[in-house]
Amino acid sequence: MPTADAFLHHPDRLTREVARAYAQGAFLMDNGDGPQFYGVQDRALVPLTEAAGLHVARRLRRELPRFGARLDTAFAAVVEGCRGRLPGAPERDGEWISDELAEIYLHLNGTGLAHSFEVWRGGELAGGVLGLALGGAFIAESKFHRVTNASKAALVLLAGHLHARGFTLLDAQIQNSHIATLGVYEIAEAAYRPLLAGALRADVSLV
Repeated sequence: MPTADAFLHHPDRLTREVARAYAQGAFLMDNGDGPQFYGVQDRALVPLTEAAGLHVARRLRRELPRFGARLDTAFAAVVEGCRGRLPGAPERDGEWISDELAEIYLHLNGTGLAHSFEVWRGGELAGGVLGLALGGAFIAESKFHRVTNASKAALVLLAGHLHARGFTLLDAQIQNSHIATLGVYEIAEAAYRPLLAGALRADVSLV
């Protein structure tokens, strides 16, 4: 898998533009005016290990072995799940992944920048996380579930996978009560930027 530098100088203009924006702390959303880059003052970070603060509740811990993790085997389905359009996935209150943005994610998956981390159960896609991998940073754009606790399981298993592969940053972007139960915490932009810069220098791979 290409390093961050390869994406920052990628021959594909869109891939290069998105990589450079994310390397500066921006992220994509479509709030009705077309896909645009946004930023927030505080970033939500997922601890990669329990020693670092990742909290795995007893019930979730019991359920984790029932999920099988896969990478990029159902990218389009994960995008649709994150849009609330996959059968069995809860509808979303406001859809920020527009048709145009969904096409951008599909394009970025084709160039190796965007990825789906999926959890499967009984041969069925149970949930997953959509995100971008840049150096040693994984920026999680969205997640979804079709089975209870599947999105939490996906985030916990993703954290473990990233740690094992040498990643240093799992960025969930915006805090909410759902992910806060996993020990996700907020960090000010001034503290986030050096963490991101350090992660971008890492020569690691998701696989």
